[in-house]
Amino acid sequence: MIYLDNAATTKPSESAFARATAFAMDKYYNPSALYAEGYALQGELKKARSALLCKIADEASFELVFTSCGTEADNHAIFSFAKRGNAVTTAGEHSAVLSAFAELKNRGIAEPRIAPLEKDGRVNVEKLLALVDEKTTFVSVMQVNNEVGAINDINKIAKLVKAKNPRVIFHSDGVQGYGKIPFRLAKEVDLYSVSAHKIGGLKGVGALIKRKSLVLPPYIIGGGQESGRRSGTENVFGIKQFEYATEEKFSTIREDFERIRAYRELLWSLLDKEIFTRLSGEDGTPYILSVSALGLRGETLLHMANDKGLIIGTGSACSSNAKRRYSKVVLACGYDEKTADGVLRLSFSHKTTEEEVKRSAEILNEVGQDLRRRMK
Repeated sequence: MIYLDNAATTKPSESAFARATAFAMDKYYNPSALYAEGYALQGELKKARSALLCKIADEASFELVFTSCGTEADNHAIFSFAKRGNAVTTAGEHSAVLSAFAELKNRGIAEPRIAPLEKDGRVNVEKLLALVDEKTTFVSVMQVNNEVGAINDINKIAKLVKAKNPRVIFHSDGVQGYGKIPFRLAKEVDLYSVSAHKIGGLKGVGALIKRKSLVLPPYIIGGGQESGRRSGTENVFGIKQFEYATEEKFSTIREDFERIRAYRELLWSLLDKEIFTRLSGEDGTPYILSVSALGLRGETLLHMANDKGLIIGTGSACSSNAKRRYSKVVLACGYDEKTADGVLRLSFSHKTTEEEVKRSAEILNEVGQDLRRRMK
């Protein structure tokens, strides 16, 4: 079976899992306990925070709060700082952000403002800035679009936003960027969300990176874990596995970036252009290639490819439960419903091989041609 739905989730790193097993079976103590074995785990959590944070940020300026997932990290950021006035985001955001923004309106907390996208899925920066005014309290712009792979220069955008209103709190959903895109956070970025299972970690672990000078109120109330910001006994096993997976991923991040970009272009070159139209831009993340089979249903092609041993997606897995036929992101890019209906998202990991890419192209061409014949 070939797996090309890594934007939805990745296979956990076996080596990271093996290294972390001791924290599930032997060092299973509660890190809040006062006895030595429990207290020692606080040191392990400190090591993990540092290992995750130093890869993209200055530890003197930023700190990290562990969460259960990227969605929780996004929600923590939004509901902590999008208060009064208005809050601005983009039409290309993950549902963790867009649904939270809708809830801001439902609760009467703040006026949500949504900036449009460019054709390739990046936010239209000029129109985003036009929505920012003296009453704006919060701006959220995702780093890498999870459906079409467009990359937003969040450091540059944050600087422009702060130049217009220095009091704005700037957040970015970095779930598809962390561990995949070589970069470092600028001082203008206040909050940044990450998730373990997108880079070989386990589901159920995420983090919110915050500027140290920013006072982050608690999101879950209880025993005061995570310096009072996120109560609940820490998942030490999952956190350590995330730490080790991060070390593994960042050790080859630049080499992987170039190799996977070559694989993405190879896959596109092998696809039947009479069937597939490319949606992802060449300057987007190498880890996502979105295409559309015009006149064909992407969901049908997904199941046909699955029967032949290829696992792919049609868009955000987190939006599939909403029972939407058309991707909001693809429509926001300016494509029509016919194009949106045929969308397939092919997403890679650093473990993807050239042989898998070539075979995937064969399968996609086969099922595309087969479905087209059936519909004549």
